[in-house]
Amino acid sequence: MDRISADAETYAAPMGEVIQVRRHVDLAATEIDALQSLFDSEYLNGFGQWNPDAPYGYSPADTHVLAFRGDALVAHVGFQRRRIAVGTNDVMVAGTGGVLVDERERGTGLGRRVMRHAQKVMRDKPWVDFGFLGCRKEVVPFYESAGWVQVHATERCLSRTDQKSVVVSQGGPNLICSAQCDASEWPEGDIDLRGTPW
Repeated sequence: MDRISADAETYAAPMGEVIQVRRHVDLAATEIDALQSLFDSEYLNGFGQWNPDAPYGYSPADTHVLAFRGDALVAHVGFQRRRIAVGTNDVMVAGTGGVLVDERERGTGLGRRVMRHAQKVMRDKPWVDFGFLGCRKEVVPFYESAGWVQVHATERCLSRTDQKSVVVSQGGPNLICSAQCDASEWPEGDIDLRGTPW
């Protein structure tokens, strides 16, 4: 299959999907097309076309976890490595976003399997302390079922609409997962994402 390039980390999952881990800079044109199709099928009407370098104003992923069933991309989790501030501490996170499962595959456990694979990748890399994400309240149970833990703090980030204005929010929800550090080691204090959210 031409969508799998030689440097892709590829894993056969027990439920029949093939999971790839790809650096953003190494995505093949066919993989970018597959990502655009997946995201546009969900968000085109409300948010316009997906852009791989500025997805709806959010920070782009530098690592993608892609699940294929045959030639069809059916799920994605992306993350970007960034040093953020938490209280008086610098913390290296894998800022996670772009979590999406094809509508026809929802309810099968695929999202949790791909998310757990993304967490494994984070844990296997020595350069990230925690996974970090923000989400809507209604999807918190999904993330918690995949091992994420809610943290409560005021968050500051740059606006995804203009990438300049500072947005301050309380109550998130924001969630973390263990990578090189255990979730219990997350420091106290307000969170500054030092950029746009994921």
